[in-house]
Order: sequence, then structure tokens, then C-alpha cells
Amino acid sequence: METDLVARVERRIAEEKLADMGDVIVVAVSGGPDSVALLHVLFGLADNRQWTIVVAHVNHQFRGMESDAEADFVAELAAGMGLPCEIAVIDVPAYIEEASLNGQAAAREKRYAFLHQVADQYGAQRIALAHHADDQAETMLMRILRGTGPSGLVGMPERRREKKVELIRPFLRIYKSDIVNYCAQHEIAYCKDSSNELRKYFRNRIRLDLMPMLKQYNEQLPESLNRLTDVMQAENDYLDGETDKVFRRIVTFQPGIGRLDRRDFAELHVALQRRLIKLILNCLCLERERLVFTRIERVRELIVKDQMSNQVLQVDEQIYIVREYGSIQFQTFAPDPKPYAYEIGLASNELDLPDMNAKLIYSWMPSSSYEKAASSPDHNGDVFLDVDQVELPLFLRSRRSGDRLEPLGLNGSKKVKDMFIDAKIPPTRREVIPLLVDASGRILWIAGFRRSKHALVGSDTERVLHMKLVLQEHT
Repeated sequence: METDLVARVERRIAEEKLADMGDVIVVAVSGGPDSVALLHVLFGLADNRQWTIVVAHVNHQFRGMESDAEADFVAELAAGMGLPCEIAVIDVPAYIEEASLNGQAAAREKRYAFLHQVADQYGAQRIALAHHADDQAETMLMRILRGTGPSGLVGMPERRREKKVELIRPFLRIYKSDIVNYCAQHEIAYCKDSSNELRKYFRNRIRLDLMPMLKQYNEQLPESLNRLTDVMQAENDYLDGETDKVFRRIVTFQPGIGRLDRRDFAELHVALQRRLIKLILNCLCLERERLVFTRIERVRELIVKDQMSNQVLQVDEQIYIVREYGSIQFQTFAPDPKPYAYEIGLASNELDLPDMNAKLIYSWMPSSSYEKAASSPDHNGDVFLDVDQVELPLFLRSRRSGDRLEPLGLNGSKKVKDMFIDAKIPPTRREVIPLLVDASGRILWIAGFRRSKHALVGSDTERVLHMKLVLQEHT
């Protein structure tokens, strides 16, 4: 059986390309039978594949002298094999209080951070973890009990890119009984973790209580659950590919912002809608663990419900979904921009406007050049002003409550807010579109949208100021 185990692991590594010739592999060794057996198997394969093996161990200080003894055991094991060994002593109980995490989550976070540190130190391409097929079955049951979707039924992957390295699980198709037999037949010593028998941990209760009870109905339950992960992996890969296609087709993305058209989204099957939301939120750095169904569904309902018009949904501390008419925007900043005002220095010819990701370009021209410039098809959205009819200096500022414009071609004045509403300008854009005002506070131009009847260029105009707002849009 032990030869079979080594052969199966070697074959799986080759088939799934879990490691390449000449790799540096950090092996996470707790001291238990699974990780010790994994170290022995990889060490035995190392010469033929020219691998460099590095042992890494974390003393979480959960179990006092027992934890210290495990660290000593791993150090001696590595020394006996002539392997470099890095050991971290981390006060996880203190970190639990500091980070408000449960014990296992805190230990995992610190352990993985250390493994990446060791991988970086040695220039490793792989971090090998000793999760096995029974762990996979337990993980599946845990996720089913907590509630999961198709992607959760995929279980733990055999390989996954994380930061600069790949996490690999060469034992993921090997069952615990085979591992224990391998250690016994090779007289491989290992430590026993007393905390594995504590029922205060959810996973332990699954392994000690639920799994034996369910095996009364299906003796091959672990095998059945592992087959389910294989089926769901193929299904999930296909849906991920379809979601990527949809993302590229209907989403425009830049750092911190993802945009899509509501009509395009509504045409998708509900399964793709949910996956697309997860993909966008993941691109905005919302951790996968926090992409729970209820959160995804709230976002989906905001997008698809017909009775809604303009709304904002805060998904996370720093992620907002903004629905404005037919446009949906995912963003990592609050949708209410701060007021701004810039004085226009007429000695220059350009003004950067970081608040709206734009710039104002302006130039002087004699009145004799005005007619030709104004008739150009490229002047759409520009404004031409008789400078002698305005009070300098000029300012470009955001909209304020009560702002009114006397539009060219209309009698009287109209609230700028009402003009924006009539034109269906989205609420978030209303606070960003700049207004050109003179020193008296008179609004001369809503940049790129509407000008006032003031400072019109006429036959007696001598000096013309030409202004153009250039938006630096991201796609």
C-alpha cells in the first residue's frame, strides 16, 4: 500500500502539474501524521525532480508544552533529513483578542502569512499543504451545513495561486487511513494533537460525530463527497469561463470602479448575474469569504428591480453600488463628492480638475477669429465668452444649493438642479459637473451642458475667451 501511495502522489503531481522540475517547495509541517508523511513522500521524490525542500512550522502557543514539544520534534526531523527548517513562535491567543477572530481563523491567518514569508525568503515556487481526502469531505459537509453555492461545493483546490506562489495539496486524493498505514509501515514517528479531540471546534464535531453517524447511511460517504467536488469543479470551471466572457463584454473596469448597463445585466441568466456580481466585488478586493449569498442577492435585486430608480447600496465598509437610471456602478469610495472650487488663472491656458478627472482648456482669440472657431464641428460642448462683459476672476466650482442659471434662449432663470433632473443627469454626476462663475457669482456656463445668456459674443466684442472641458474617461 505504501508504494501505491507514493506512486499515486507522484502520478497526481505530474498529471496536475503541482510542481515543476527544480522547484523550491516549502512544506508546512505541523508534526502530525499527515504533514510528516507528506514531507517524507516529497523528500523521497526530490532527487529525481531536483527539488529543494524547506520545512516550515508554526508554534501557535495554543497548547503550552505540547506545542513546544511539536516544534522541537519538527526541528529534529528536518535536521535528521538534512533540510532547512524555519520555525515561528506566534502568540495566537493574544492575536485572537486583538483581531476579534475565532481561534482557528486566527491561527490560519498567522500560519499562512508565515508560510508566505518563508517562501519569499527561499525564493520558493510552491507551498505544500497536507490536506487529504477526508479533510475535503469534512470541508464539504461544513459548507453544506452553513449554506453554500456551486462554487463552495468545489471544495479545496489541489493548486491555487496566492500572492507569488502556488499552494499545492498533493494528498488531496489520499485518505487518512492510507496515510496512517504509510507511517506505520515505514515506522515514521509523528505527534498527536490533543486539540483534535476537542468538540468545541466545528470541524472536530463534524469528524467525530456527524461523519460516523452519516456513514451509517452511506459507508462510502467521504468518497461520494469527493466525487461531488470533482463534478462541481468541472461545472464551476465552465461557469467561471462564461462569467469571464460576460465581464469582458458588458463591464468597463478601472481601479476602484466597475460599470455596467442595467439592461445588459437583466438579460443574463440569474446564475450568471450572481457570479458576475461576485467577480466584480472580488476585483474590488472584497474577500471571497465575505461574498455571502444574502449580500450578493441584495446587490442583484438593486440592479434588476423595475420600481427602483436612483439608489445607493453600501455593500461593505468601502464598497458602494450606485444605481442611476440605467447605469450601475460598483465603486470603492462614497458616492457623495466633496465641494470644490478653482480659480482660473488667465495667464495660463489649462486647469487640471482632479475632482472630476478632467481638465479645462482655454485660450484667448480676437473677435475676428470667433466666427470660424464657433462654426467648427469640433467645438461641441465649448463656450465662447465676451470677456469684457464678465467680472474677473473666473471660477470653476461644484453645484451649490439654490444655484440658478439664466439659460440662453429662455426667459428668466431656472434651478440648476431642476435642469439636471430634466436632462436625467445621474445624481452623483450632478455634484461633479463644474459651473463657470464670475467674481459676482453669476453662473455663465454649466460646463459641457448649457450656457447662460450672459457674456455673449456680439458684433462689438473685442476679446473672446474660448473654453473647453476635456473629460479623461476610463474604459
